[in-house]
Amino acid sequence: MKKINLRTIIGSGILAMFILIGLCAPWITSYDPKATMLEERFSPPSHIHWLGQDKLGSDIWSKIIYGARISLVVSCLSTLFALIIGLCLGSAAGYFGSWVEELIMRCVDILLAFPGLLLIFALAAFLKPSLINLILIFSLVGWTGFARVARSQVLVEKEKDFVLAAHSLGAGHFYILIRHIWPNILAPLMIQASFFMGGVIIGESSLSFLGVGVPPDAPSWGNMLNLAKQSAFQPGFVAIFPGLAIMLIVLGFNFIGDGLRDLLDPKMKHSQKMI
Repeated sequence: MKKINLRTIIGSGILAMFILIGLCAPWITSYDPKATMLEERFSPPSHIHWLGQDKLGSDIWSKIIYGARISLVVSCLSTLFALIIGLCLGSAAGYFGSWVEELIMRCVDILLAFPGLLLIFALAAFLKPSLINLILIFSLVGWTGFARVARSQVLVEKEKDFVLAAHSLGAGHFYILIRHIWPNILAPLMIQASFFMGGVIIGESSLSFLGVGVPPDAPSWGNMLNLAKQSAFQPGFVAIFPGLAIMLIVLGFNFIGDGLRDLLDPKMKHSQKMI
């Protein structure tokens, strides 16, 4: 039986903590994250405002825990849609080959020819800032990585004996994909998904920091950093706490990805030891 390593436990604990505080946000704090108290702005951390108050006098702790909701929603939904699109298209390319593979993989090559963050920023600047648009952008740009992984795995799986046996018994293409091939290629896709989720959180925070992510009044960690940079002589805690939140949750996703890779892909773990 394979043991779950320490990184996976730590990453899962960090992620569980952010999910918990996001779900329980109304019971954890009594302050509205959008409320402003200009007469108390830049107040330092205290027993009333645990992490202090920002330029607008808003409670930073409230913004942090409500911002976890935004980051997790954008990250999870973007990853889900990108995974579905990439799995379907990548599987079609690897399984059917011929012009289907050529068409899909050339589309992947075109999208990968553009710098990812630059393409995301261009699309975000063109569309209206909103959660739905962010999810749409990350899904449409991020599916390419899942498609490449799915295609390479399907190319290996479709030549195995049990798939050839299913063909000889008259099983249909879609039945073979769903019943025999997909269950065997989910492991590398889950590893890819865990790293992708951390990247989405960084991307969402970057876009919000630049003013083209979520609406400016939303309690996003990127918006908090954007507000923090507007005052040259502000206290450091205004920018430190949202930055730490971003760092912790991305670290958690990366730890989970490393742990899943070691647990589900022992060949990759062995090859890394040989380097």
